This record gives sequence, structure tokens and C-alpha cells, in this order.
Amino acid sequence: MREKLALYYRLVRLDKPIGILLLLWPTLMALWLAANGPPPLHLLLIFTLGTVLMRSAGCAINDYADRDFDKHVERTAQRVLTSGKIGAREALLVAAVLALLSFALVLPLNALTRKLSVAAVLIAASYPYFKRFFAIPQAYLGIAFGFGIPMAYAAVRGQVPAQAWLLLVGNVFWAVAYDTEYAMVDREDDLKLGLKTSAITFGRFDVAAVMLCYCASLAIDAYVGWLAGLRAAFGAGMVVAAACAVYHYYLIRKRERAACFFAFRHNNWLGAAIFAGVALDYALLFTSKGTI
Repeated sequence: MREKLALYYRLVRLDKPIGILLLLWPTLMALWLAANGPPPLHLLLIFTLGTVLMRSAGCAINDYADRDFDKHVERTAQRVLTSGKIGAREALLVAAVLALLSFALVLPLNALTRKLSVAAVLIAASYPYFKRFFAIPQAYLGIAFGFGIPMAYAAVRGQVPAQAWLLLVGNVFWAVAYDTEYAMVDREDDLKLGLKTSAITFGRFDVAAVMLCYCASLAIDAYVGWLAGLRAAFGAGMVVAAACAVYHYYLIRKRERAACFFAFRHNNWLGAAIFAGVALDYALLFTSKGTI
């Protein structure tokens, strides 16, 4: 049983938490913006745990969908499902259990949040198949990875205002940027397999496309933060995030596999910088109000 649990642990990538963090930062940012400061503790716990569960379920579904392709890709050939260490039905069962646990978390919340959670599950489950026909599946990934944004607003406010959807659009641009860096690692293998990725679609303009997506994402986040009344600390966080994006250009400009993969993983710090700016700005705002 211990060995089996260790295999499940690797199946859902808990040993590689970068995916969880890329989902978590925009979700936390949305919670803080929706609540105009720190959200209620129960919502923070629900959305944090829900992020872990849904990302884990998504990994299991992704490996099930890609099991016949991953064996031909150097980076994924030794995944536990691809290598036959666990069965396909086991992977589906793990995904189903995790998705149900995630849905159970939102049951105490309002009806709108529960409805959005169903949409989130459907989007996450269908994403792996978009690589078969959609030229830029990374855009669909951005919706899947960012669907915690409208859910956060729904949970806090009981509605999803325009700024939530704008933040989701910004998250789509960010996902296209970082997942294109990820796709640049596997481009040669994906071409042989006939898969669709943004790295293939953008071709020789891949680096330029990544940087344009970073610019669009950062501009949208900055605009929403400004509308929310965030200023100095948030601005500092945005400057750090922009510096991260510039650093990523330095890493990916030669399209070397290791450097592109490092740039992808480094997006954790870009997302963390933006959230830290949001949280710190609200903290300073409350502190200043308390001293008046």
C-alpha cells in the first residue's frame, strides 16, 4: 500500500508543486481583491485546498489522456502511468476521487460558486484533448488554471463582476507565456507526434509571442489593481513581476531546453510577486486607517 500511495503521489505531481503554485497565486489575488483585503479564513482554506485537489486531479486526467503519447517523449516516458507502474483505470479513479473531494469543499458555499465549480471540473477534464486539434491549447489551459478567479469573486460577493473576467483574461495571457516556455522544451517530440502547441504554432516568433503575452497579462493585472485603489506596494510587486518577465526573455532567447524549462518554473516568483504586492498594499491600507 505504501508503494502504491507513493506512485499515486507521483501521478498527481505532488512531488512537483509548481503547477499548484501557478494556480494558487491568481486565485489568492482574486480572493484579496474580491474581499478588499484578507478574505474570511474558511474561504482561504477552501480555495487553497481546492487548488491542490483540482490540480492533482488534472494531472491524473492529463496522464490518462496522453498515455499513448508520453511514451514517445523523453521528458515524460518514465511517468508512472506511461511506464505501466499503475493502470489507466487507476488513474481515472484517482482523478474522480480528487475531483469529488474538491467539489465537496464548495458545497457549503453559495449556489453560484457551486455552479462555477462544475464548469471548472469540465474545463480541467477536457483540456488534455485540446492538444489534438486546437492550435494554442495553452489559452484553454489559462482558463482552466484561472477559473478559481471567478469562483473566488462568486464566493466572496455572490456575483462575478467584470474585473473578475478581466483578471481571467490576464491569466490566459500569462498561461500562454509560461506554458509556451514549457512547450518549447518538447517542441521536437510534439512535432513528431502531430500534437498542437503554442510553441509550434508561433514558430520562429515564439519568443516574441511569449513576451507580448507577458506584457498583456501584466498590463491587465496593473489596470485591475489600479481600479481597486492599490498603489505603492502593489506597484512594487508589479515591477518585480516585470523584471521576472525580462529575465525570462534572457533565458529563452536561445531556445535551449534546460533554460526554457527553468523559465517556466521561475513563473512561480512572478505570480508570487504580484500577489505579495496585492496583500501588502491592503495590509498597509488597513494599518494606515487604524492609525488615523
